[in-house]
Amino acid sequence: MKEFWNTIQLVIAAIGGWLGWFLGGCDGLLYALIAFAVVDYLTGIMCAIVDKKLSSAVGFKGIFKKVLIFVLVGIANILDVQVIGNGSVLRTAVIFFYISNEGISLLENASHLGLPIPAPIRNVLQQLHDRAEEGAVK
Repeated sequence: MKEFWNTIQLVIAAIGGWLGWFLGGCDGLLYALIAFAVVDYLTGIMCAIVDKKLSSAVGFKGIFKKVLIFVLVGIANILDVQVIGNGSVLRTAVIFFYISNEGISLLENASHLGLPIPAPIRNVLQQLHDRAEEGAVK
């Protein structure tokens, strides 16, 4: 039984190590993106409950979108490391883009639920979003 748990721990450690390599390490930007993605998803569920439109199909689509965000961060990291060779310019740009998108979505959800949005937060996220949109591919 102990050997079984050791194998499980080894598999989890290997997956964690691979994710750390793929995403470029766990820095403050990645933690912020994780927090924004999770909170945006949860507030989206809250909005669906309030509107009585909770759907597992829509929920899974939302999860797939969040997973794809992190896949794109990983791809940007690989391009930074393997193609550009140093720094993390693309990874940082992708993370800022999605933090701003998730933040704006979070504010929309909060507003939908009747929560007043502080102007400074709205302005900062809008500026981040505008800067990221300038370099985004449509």
